[in-house]
This record gives sequence, structure tokens and C-alpha cells, in this order.
Amino acid sequence: MEIIKGGITSAKGFEAASTSIGLKKTGKDDMAMIYSKEPCKAAGTFTTNVAKAAPVIWDKTIVEKGEAVHAVIVNSGIANACTGKEGLGYCDDTATEGAAALGISKNQILLCSTGVIGKQLPIKKICAGVQVLSGKLSSDEETGNLAANAIRTTDTHSKEIAVTFQSGGKTVTLGGMAKGSGMIHPDMCTMLAFIATDCNISQEALTKAMKEDVVDTYNMISVDGDTSTNDTALLLANGQAGNPEITLDSPDFQEFSKALNTVNKFLAQQIAGDGEGATCLFEVKAQGCSSKEQARTLAKSIACSNLVKTAMAGHDANWGRIICAMGYSGAQFDPEKVDLTFQSKDGEISIAENGVALDFDEDKATEILSAEKITCIVDVKEGEEEAVAWGCDLTHDYITINGDYRS
Repeated sequence: MEIIKGGITSAKGFEAASTSIGLKKTGKDDMAMIYSKEPCKAAGTFTTNVAKAAPVIWDKTIVEKGEAVHAVIVNSGIANACTGKEGLGYCDDTATEGAAALGISKNQILLCSTGVIGKQLPIKKICAGVQVLSGKLSSDEETGNLAANAIRTTDTHSKEIAVTFQSGGKTVTLGGMAKGSGMIHPDMCTMLAFIATDCNISQEALTKAMKEDVVDTYNMISVDGDTSTNDTALLLANGQAGNPEITLDSPDFQEFSKALNTVNKFLAQQIAGDGEGATCLFEVKAQGCSSKEQARTLAKSIACSNLVKTAMAGHDANWGRIICAMGYSGAQFDPEKVDLTFQSKDGEISIAENGVALDFDEDKATEILSAEKITCIVDVKEGEEEAVAWGCDLTHDYITINGDYRS
């Protein structure tokens, strides 16, 4: 497997486009389209929030029916969530417009929205935007980058990656893009992720790979503990690489799964590290656990703790907050066995051993915790399982950004 330069248009047969219809105060592009002339198998995971946005309801219906998909239309600025019957009507109108423009069925179009909840979509502008997008489709890398920027809301940068691997003598490519900065606490942020691949793969294998991989990628990130109404991760496969079909029994299923994990893990880390107002990516590794579930629970609880996150913002090795977050996580462990270590590019320092503080150098700890990526390792010494969660520090800027989000 190889990581290459690119994004959503890197896989064969995929095109993208972006445009502005005035949903963003900045006037920047706020609509994007992903398109494949060849029909795609689709797999997806969606928010567990009971208050699901209209596009989530639309997409779940199509994906769960196993419908062939040709396009994804995304708007940023307005979430189309908590919009009543009108919201689903907007979905139908948008898909109908896209179907007419692309010469496909409306049920072959997936929809995603992100932005302010409770605001009605300006559907005439949306439909006009769909027409523009359909006329601008291109497979070049720059167009893919523009699409990745168009789906941003409070994100500070676009999030893109592409990888290749060999299957049956053919080069298979996966390209992805994502957005997410606030309201990030998936359980499948606002989190939207799109992965396009030219892999020839069965529906069963595609679905299994995606559903299993989100557990240790997108579901292990948190910025603010809020699970969005719109969280969506979509994987499209058009088979254009020409490789022999990968099934659940194929040796190359593991290679596909590894490639998908590389894409999803990178995008998840990019989302976590780009948390609103964040200055660092905070990685938490729980090891020595008796089960994978125990490890996930402990790591996620630490990454989600506001007290731990503010300590990271202050470069403060306040390890008691970490033990506290572990203690209320619901996972069982012996606090008198816990070892705790911090790592970054500036070094490594052990803070506690067997649940008791060590005599560590506070200045060195502060230096280590001042890096752009910090890793906290907790070892409960009960077994061989481990898990990793990602979050960020919590700064004053988070309040500034969210205090006037609608202004």
C-alpha cells in the first residue's frame, strides 16, 4: 500500500465540482458534488442521534436498500436538520434536480448537509447550484481540493488523502475527503467523510469493511462531546480498477481493509486535530487491557474529558484528571496498577506508576505537552488489548467560535 497525493478524485472514474450559492457568510464555495458515470456500490454509517437530519434519513434509505449510486451532493452552511416535512421535501427536490442534470434516477443520488440546525434551505438556490455543479465536473486533483474546501464550515483547512494497493495485478485507489471541527463526538462530528474507490468489490465486503473500520476511527474521536444530527461517512466503489472482485473470502479483502483504515484513520485524526480553537491533537492510548471494549472505553473517556482537555491547553501534566476520567468511564480496572506516560516529538516522560505520582520534571513535562501532537499512554496491566482515541485541547477560542456561530 502507498499513500499518494490526491483526494476524492484520485480513483478512476470519479469527478467532483464545487460552487458558491451564498450559504456561507464569506462567499466561499458552499456546495460540492461527487460523481461517477459508472454505478457505484455504496456503504455508509450515520449518526445515532435521534434527531436525524433529513439528508441522513434520505441516505440511510438508499444505502440500506443497496441501490446503485452515481452522485453525492453536499451543501455547507445550513444543516437541513429539524426542518420538518419541508426538510425531506428539500432532499427530494435536490435529488430530482440532480437526476435531471446528470441523466440518472433521483434514488441514485446521496445528499449531505452541514451547518446551522433549524434553518430552512433556500431550495431554489440549492437547485440552481446543482445545475452549476453538474456542468463543472472534473477529475483533476485541483477540483477535488476545491470540493474538499467547499464542504468546510469552521474547519481551518481541507482534509484529503489518497492511497493505492495492488490487487490481481491492478492498481486500486481509494481517495477521501472529510470535514469536521466542532460538534464532533460520532457514534456510528458535524462530521462528514466521503471515500471513493475504483475497487471491484462485493457489496457484502464493502459494507463489512466500512462498518468495522469506523469503530476504531471516526467513533474514536471527540472534540466537544456533541454527537451531530448530520454525521455521515460514505464509501462508494465503482469497480473501474478492473481487479478481480474482492469478496469476504478473498485474500485481498484484508489489503482493502488496511487501505480503508489508512484513509479513515488519517481523516479522523485530521478532524480531531482541527477541533474548534484547538492547538494540538491529543492522542490517548489505553493498553494492557483485558478486552478491546475496555480499552476503547478508557481511551475515549480520557479524550472526551473537558478537564483533561483544558489541562492539555495549559500544557499541564495534571494526571489526576486522567485517572478520574478513567474512573467514571464505566470500565472496570484497578487504579493501583495504572502507569501513565506522556509522549510528543519533544520526548517522553513517565508521570505515574501503579497509580502513584512519580517525581517527574515539571518543566520537561510542560515542554512535551507544548507540542502540536501529544500522546497519553495509560497501561492498566490486565491483558494484551489496546485502543487509541483522538481529541484535542479545549481553549478559550472554542467559546469564541461557538458563541457567535450564527452571527
